[in-house]
Amino acid sequence: MPRDLETVLLRSFVATVRAGSISRAAAALGRTQPALSQQLRKLERTVGSPLLLRAPSGVTLTRVGEELLPYAERILALSAQALAETGRALTGHCGLGLHEDLAASRLHQALADLARLHPGATLEVLTLTGAATREAYDSGRVQLVLDEVPDLPRPPKWTVRLPLVWAVGQGVAVDADPLPVVLFANPCAWRTAVLDAMEGSGRPWRVAFESNSLAGVLAALRAGLGVGALLPANLEPSMACHDASALPPLPDVELGLARHPGTEGDALVDAVETALRRML
Repeated sequence: MPRDLETVLLRSFVATVRAGSISRAAAALGRTQPALSQQLRKLERTVGSPLLLRAPSGVTLTRVGEELLPYAERILALSAQALAETGRALTGHCGLGLHEDLAASRLHQALADLARLHPGATLEVLTLTGAATREAYDSGRVQLVLDEVPDLPRPPKWTVRLPLVWAVGQGVAVDADPLPVVLFANPCAWRTAVLDAMEGSGRPWRVAFESNSLAGVLAALRAGLGVGALLPANLEPSMACHDASALPPLPDVELGLARHPGTEGDALVDAVETALRRML
């Protein structure tokens, strides 16, 4: 008999990962902790491997869990999109200004899925500098901007906080002295967050590599040049830090969505905004 991934089980899994503990996820989902634990065990039986490492402080992903997470998020997003979009046809143009780190994440796949559901619609995703994004927004080429809150062209319609996580390059010892660090070049708020975390921990460190692009940072991490900070969506399974106490904690990043005035009621812009919010 073929194995199926039930969406209710995937939703429990994703909620637990995002909450960081089974008890917090159960409260958010309105379920009891034993019921949620039972669903997680059922999903693990279906997959055939443990997905979560359970500890009194919370849960962390196993390697199989890390591999399953992006598929689970996409399956849930597709399910929600299919229910919302099937039966109606959207047309028109929607331009989206996207932070580079988000442009490289699974958001692009969610937008591609939305475009596939509505072949009469045109979605344009731009990853530009702050000044160029503002110009595209002011000219009406871009109707939505998803970026760090200070860089938005207008006050956000809504915000979301995402954690920064450590990425460990292949072969890098997290107890190295000094610790080699891969950084985004200035100006970058994430760079400051990483350096503040290192200074606050008292760990000796050195700059091993820096780049003004996500592609450059990822290449350095793949090459094993050091450790760096990424959004969870851009963390490759081989880069995950499995010892939470080995490196100092990192802060959250606050992202926000700015929507161009005059687009309220535009069904295509509504659908894109909904897809973005659902994925985040």
